[in-house]
Amino acid sequence: MIRPAIAADAPRIAEIYNHHVRETVVTFEEQPVAETEIARRITDTTAEYPWLVSENDGTLSGYAYASSWKRRSAYRYAVESTIYLAPEFHRRGLGSVLYRALIADMRARGFHCAIGGVALPNAASVALHEKLGFQPIGQFREVGWKFGRWVDVGYWELVL
Repeated sequence: MIRPAIAADAPRIAEIYNHHVRETVVTFEEQPVAETEIARRITDTTAEYPWLVSENDGTLSGYAYASSWKRRSAYRYAVESTIYLAPEFHRRGLGSVLYRALIADMRARGFHCAIGGVALPNAASVALHEKLGFQPIGQFREVGWKFGRWVDVGYWELVL
């Protein structure tokens, strides 16, 4: 089941996200994020953009949301898309289902393009974006420093 996120989802979303904060370079946050901060982010984001969660057998398995690409007014139809799955739900096809729902929601809201950033290397995320029609548009080299190493970020775009 896919549904809009609510602030009450914050504890599970924090659990999923903080795994990625602590264990991976897919996010450049370096300190775990409190549930209250996640709840604030959900409330702030959903005032203008979609934030969806997926549930499998009553367990929140992942989430995806859109946010502002840039704050200048001419960018108002461009969004950055983000998706995270709990590690135990990877490689089950859930990311595709959730991301497709996010894409449909972004289209319904009148956004024109979605931009997905991927910390590299990340073959699974690259494959997911390209499977859903995103096209590679560029790569920034060594823009993030995490776990004692430089990390590149690639960008993929989907014109909605």
